[in-house]
Amino acid sequence: MNIQLNTVAKRKTVIAIVFIMVGFLWLSDFYSIPCAEARSYLVPESFSGLAEMASPAVVNIRTVKTVKGGGRVFRHFGGGPFRDNDPFQDFFKKFFGDEQQRDFKQRSLGSGFIINEDGYIVTNNHVIEDADEIEVKLKNGDEYEAEIVGRDPNTDLALIKVKSGSNFPSVKLGDSDALKVGQWVVAIGNPFGLEHTVTAGIVSAKGRVIGSGPYDDFIQTDASINPGNSGGPLLNMKGEVVGINTAIVASGQGIGFAIPVSLAKGIVDQLKSHGEVTRGWLGVGIQDLSSELAEYYGIENKEGVLVTEVFEGDPADKAGIRAKDIILGVNGKNIKTTRELTRAIADIGVGEIATIKVLRGGQEKTFRVEIAKREDDKLASGSKKKEHKDELGIRVSKLTPEVTRRFNIKESEGVIVAGVEAGSKGEKAGIMTGDIIKEVNHKTIKTVEDYTDAIGKVKTGEAVNMFIRRMSSGFMVIKMTK
Repeated sequence: MNIQLNTVAKRKTVIAIVFIMVGFLWLSDFYSIPCAEARSYLVPESFSGLAEMASPAVVNIRTVKTVKGGGRVFRHFGGGPFRDNDPFQDFFKKFFGDEQQRDFKQRSLGSGFIINEDGYIVTNNHVIEDADEIEVKLKNGDEYEAEIVGRDPNTDLALIKVKSGSNFPSVKLGDSDALKVGQWVVAIGNPFGLEHTVTAGIVSAKGRVIGSGPYDDFIQTDASINPGNSGGPLLNMKGEVVGINTAIVASGQGIGFAIPVSLAKGIVDQLKSHGEVTRGWLGVGIQDLSSELAEYYGIENKEGVLVTEVFEGDPADKAGIRAKDIILGVNGKNIKTTRELTRAIADIGVGEIATIKVLRGGQEKTFRVEIAKREDDKLASGSKKKEHKDELGIRVSKLTPEVTRRFNIKESEGVIVAGVEAGSKGEKAGIMTGDIIKEVNHKTIKTVEDYTDAIGKVKTGEAVNMFIRRMSSGFMVIKMTK
């Protein structure tokens, strides 16, 4: 009996060991699969297949433009240290005559990529701007003359087309919104004139603002981008264009920027159809909400855009939107920053009705606005007087026509700070001469009497919150204690 039990126990032990070994092998195999995939994904074995697929559609763009006034002699000697009193000027005039004022031809190089078989090519505006001649060269050596279809300086995009030929190789436009930081990308172009150079890297960041224009939303990458790469494609691992290489940081290493293709698609379509880009216009000056402004208006998440100015006769004014309204949404989409609002309005067609949600006096209101065409010159920029000086060390004056004209102020309500006493509470809090005080502790200020009354009602030791407009900074809240 004892022998039989030992035999059964041994069998159970063997079976258990077998199950453990099988389980271990299964788990090992299970976990090795994604690890192998991850290694393959993180470190591609080669970019050659992608390069072979996309390179035929990448072109070298050569341009020639005429530069007025400045021939060979003038360019080399005209900028001497003596300027207008240069004693050598008469020498050059005597021996070279008017040659120093001749026009000269300036040549430049860039890149682009073909988007359809008809020979439409996307590139940067700065590559072909003011060009008298445009020539494109394909990888196979074929050369063609090209013409400008349309340009958009605001986003530095341009569309050109070869003048003859058909059945051109092309690349597919991808989805830059789906691009993630850390993903591999490949740039193809002609850096320093070295044709069809392929470089690889990763997406370093998205949504970069580098101060190049009102629609900055760049993809940052460490794929090498150099002069001559401008206008070339930034590709994902499927060979789809996700960006248009456009900028480098001076003296920077491993930092390049590309325009997201999701932004470029609509612009390219408009350029192809109309030769220009038409953007929507709301007619307001705007700024982002600071922490102080958000607290002042009781907004916890700092999301929304403050209206600093409403242009008379423009869409917002006609619809009833006012300065100091906070825009929260456009057509059902939440708006968090000024850039989001600018892009949202720009994408709305001229004449279309937009639904604008705003916060006014703690209550949400909705306005229907007929969007107009954006004109670049409409972009928001910035005698004896009755004065009053208070215990805060702030001297204020009414906004007279003379004052508003002198300082180019469009405000009609409020009082202007005419002076701030050194070492006073007002100076320490940050009040500056030229500030326009619009409210004190949420009370609207229209006259010097309004200001005097509002300050007089604040007891010593109590808080004073001034809602002001500063010409260089927009609206802000200044806090101090009386």
